[in-house]
Amino acid sequence: MDRRSLCLSGLSLAGLSLATARPARAMNRPLQKVRIAVSTTVLNVGYPMLTLPLTLGYWREEGYDVELMPVGASLQSIQQMVGGNAEFGEVNASVIVQANSKNDLPVRIAMGNGVIDWSVAVNADGPIQSAKDLKGKTIGVFSLATGGIAYFNSFLRSNGLDPAKDVEMIPLGLGAPPIEAMRSGRVQGLLYWAAAVASFENAGLKLRKLIGEDWRGYPDYTLAVMQSTVDRNPDMVTGIARGMAKATVYALANPDCARQLHWDRYPATKPTGADAATLVRWDLNTQQAQLDSMKDAFTLNGGKLWGNADPAVYDRLVRFMVENKQIDKPVSAASMMVRIPDYFEKINRFDVAAVQAAAAACKS
Repeated sequence: MDRRSLCLSGLSLAGLSLATARPARAMNRPLQKVRIAVSTTVLNVGYPMLTLPLTLGYWREEGYDVELMPVGASLQSIQQMVGGNAEFGEVNASVIVQANSKNDLPVRIAMGNGVIDWSVAVNADGPIQSAKDLKGKTIGVFSLATGGIAYFNSFLRSNGLDPAKDVEMIPLGLGAPPIEAMRSGRVQGLLYWAAAVASFENAGLKLRKLIGEDWRGYPDYTLAVMQSTVDRNPDMVTGIARGMAKATVYALANPDCARQLHWDRYPATKPTGADAATLVRWDLNTQQAQLDSMKDAFTLNGGKLWGNADPAVYDRLVRFMVENKQIDKPVSAASMMVRIPDYFEKINRFDVAAVQAAAAACKS
């Protein structure tokens, strides 16, 4: 299970406390404990913006001892923040909008980390070439509450199909079931996010991806924080986001190093069942799906500041959610942004060239 808007799933909370050697900057003061609820159940290689700051000591340099808490889904991450069990949540952007519009919760957007990277994966050599070819087909999804369904339904309607009549969807979860369903012909397509599709390819499926033209123009994975946390400790919010921005630059500069550092630190997440070269290829494929999303988010939000969240981009998502009846009333994206003077400029106050050089040398 991943972060992809599994808003109705049950709460599954596990703690992961990670420590690194303390850089000089943090030696002058006690480290402050910070908890980040992550919308996943497994912190695999596909989360470099969260795991690399721990491995590389970026957050300790800022003065923070960070604990990553995999909690299952975006709704659970929001619940952890509202309940005071986490200071931040890495969640779907749509859930932040829902929290503000439906529940009047002061959840704020602290950092943009990704775009909508869903696709309908079909057999590469099969007859399905376009959305219109999906008529009468059965599509596998993680669950019938999965957030990608709203985008899929919009995609079908824009191509003249009726989602309620022309396509059947069945829940398959993750792992072996969707792969076997495709191989057996039980389903003719899989509606999943990019990292999941990469895992299906790793398992041997040859896939063609159908993607809505506008999908990657919507924000997705986003660092969230409560307004009360911003008011209480704006420096902490800035420092956590800056550590993630540095990790993003590092991972993009040397993806294989990011993969190796992750394996070294979290050996239990390393894939098994193949030779070493194949295992490397699998995890690079999985990681690249997230890196592409992070890079697209950087471009979508202006292409100048890492982690920048452009209100116009998030307003586009709000309009989509209103049009597709995911929320009843719009909410201004500007009202959901972290309001710290020069916030995104402060996040980017680090030596990008130095981080890229460290990545090139694969220094930890």
